[in-house]
Amino acid sequence: MEFKTFLIKYGEIGIKGKNRYLFEEALVKQIRHALKAVEGEFEVQREQGRIYVHCLSHYDFEETVEALKRVFGIVGICPVVVTEDHGFEALADTVVSYVDAQYSQKDFTFKVDSRRARKNYPKTSMELNCDLGEKLLDAYPGLRVDVHKPQVMLSVEIREKIYIYSRIIPGAGGMPVGTNGKAMLLLSGGIDSPVAGYMIAKRGVKIDAVYFHAPPYTSERAKQKVVDLARIVSRYSGPIALHVVNFTDIQLYIYDKCPHDELTIIMRRYMMRIAEHFAKETGCLGLITGESIGQVASQTMQSLAATNEVCTMPVYRPLIGFDKQEIVDVSLKIDAYETSIQPFEDCCTIFVAKHPVTKPNINVIRRSETKLEEKIDDMVKTAVDTAEMIWVE
Repeated sequence: MEFKTFLIKYGEIGIKGKNRYLFEEALVKQIRHALKAVEGEFEVQREQGRIYVHCLSHYDFEETVEALKRVFGIVGICPVVVTEDHGFEALADTVVSYVDAQYSQKDFTFKVDSRRARKNYPKTSMELNCDLGEKLLDAYPGLRVDVHKPQVMLSVEIREKIYIYSRIIPGAGGMPVGTNGKAMLLLSGGIDSPVAGYMIAKRGVKIDAVYFHAPPYTSERAKQKVVDLARIVSRYSGPIALHVVNFTDIQLYIYDKCPHDELTIIMRRYMMRIAEHFAKETGCLGLITGESIGQVASQTMQSLAATNEVCTMPVYRPLIGFDKQEIVDVSLKIDAYETSIQPFEDCCTIFVAKHPVTKPNINVIRRSETKLEEKIDDMVKTAVDTAEMIWVE
């Protein structure tokens, strides 16, 4: 059976009250964007608290479903059979044919769940449930009714047309991207930061990103790895403006002037300053990092406080309470893991100290930074002015 329509189910959007239409329109926009990459012609329709995707030409079912599964805001994708209202007997025949086509083995428990949005339909929802259930039992004696825990829930929605479905394919959940502002992701070539970007985007936040490149200590392949990771995240978040900052001179200057056990913290503080510059320039409302408490020396509570101190906008850390395996699980889920573990070093790992301070004192860090006053401002300005912007989608 070839389906020509998908019913899109959403979750949190349904409780948004008078503003719900704004979230529905944002979801429709994201669905249309996701389907641009799929061969075929589609029409996305919003109607009475429902969103439908109509397939107007030949299309690949699996490819279409995979595209829809990456759209935040969708909790369920239902392939539906759409029929006109030609009376109850015609509807019953369609339901019987639907079950025959969808289930080769007719030995399961089921329940009919009818919803009568069009109140002038001659049967009530309860009558439809009973009468359609009876038709199915007559047609397939192996079926059994179970109204509490059915193996198959057969849904019938009576609207201007009649929609029949029994399969709900899980979606990505969350909120439509763009409904909760924009934030700047500090993206590296590791496992954590792409996952952090994915998780913030899931809450409806549009993502831009900044990557700190350190040639010749990091290769062009390391840069390409980060672009690849941004592209993976963009499959969920939509297009990403990736700012590539040449950080080599700043790192070497810090390495030359500051205590080596403080290198990671001081470098991190300058990364946050530069990231915040781009965030403010592009209208972002916060920064996003992939930090998790205690994972490495720069992610202790004291270290996080030291890096936070240079920021004037919020820093969002969606992985803050995750352990490494939980992060890896999400990375695998979004197909970022294999790219993240490619052996191309980024600037953070190249300049890591042998014995980094784990409980930095902010006053001590500030005093160390005074040794950079002669050149650091000009270096930061140069890094910002020469940054490369790559549009990733």
